[in-house]
Amino acid sequence: ASQKEFAKTLASYADCYVMDAFGTAHRKHASTAVIADYFDADHKMLGYLMEKEVQAVDNVLKDIKRPFTAIMGGSKVSTKIGIIENLMDKVDNLILCGGMAFTFAKAKGGNIGNSLVEDDKLQLALDIIEKAKAKGVNLVLGCDCIAADAFANDANTQVCDDSNIPDGWMGLDAGPKTREEFKAAIKGAKTILWNGPAGVFEMDNFAGGSKVIAEAIAEATKEGAFSLIGGGDSVACINKFGMADQVSYISTGGGALLEAIEGKILPGIAAIRGDK
Repeated sequence: ASQKEFAKTLASYADCYVMDAFGTAHRKHASTAVIADYFDADHKMLGYLMEKEVQAVDNVLKDIKRPFTAIMGGSKVSTKIGIIENLMDKVDNLILCGGMAFTFAKAKGGNIGNSLVEDDKLQLALDIIEKAKAKGVNLVLGCDCIAADAFANDANTQVCDDSNIPDGWMGLDAGPKTREEFKAAIKGAKTILWNGPAGVFEMDNFAGGSKVIAEAIAEATKEGAFSLIGGGDSVACINKFGMADQVSYISTGGGALLEAIEGKILPGIAAIRGDK
């Protein structure tokens, strides 16, 4: 009730309400979503930024130009599972990279040394592989990595098969063969979504895999693809490489973008547009 009271008081100070904070659109806060209830349809609207964000999400979820390649990276498959499942019905190519690749490698019976892994998600990884097959999605999991003997930029490195990483070594970036697979899956795509890096890009020696993805996306964008980059790490990544101006759209929302891609209705948008 206090939320409503607060929202009502806030609303009393204005004639119109413009919602332009995409970064908080996935939260049902008094000052973003609830306040909209106190304005009629003609007196509330999305701001210019929000409109761009909503349009960008629609481009990758509704008005899809094919082929559609989605690149999901990052450390854990568990945090991306909802997105992977929603995208599985939409994409032609799905690249799963970064730390989550090793959960898949282990699930398939490989030795992954000291690489990051979610041991409770091995069955889930196998299910995703099966689902991709059943839906005819080209699932790119990579086959090799740059392994290091310590989590440090100056560690010793070697190229290993994902399924055969020696004890004491950990995969920290995509290997040369995997990078070629990335390129092939991105080349010629007309819709591209990138969320999450392919390695520990913060360390220069393990940024190569992510850079190959960024370059391939820039190339495809030049040839007419719509490319959406979103989620904190990918944005930091594309900025690190100085390539932000070579993609179609960079989202300002981390969690908000991910929930939108997951297919969830965002309260901050629904409050204005009346989506249910």
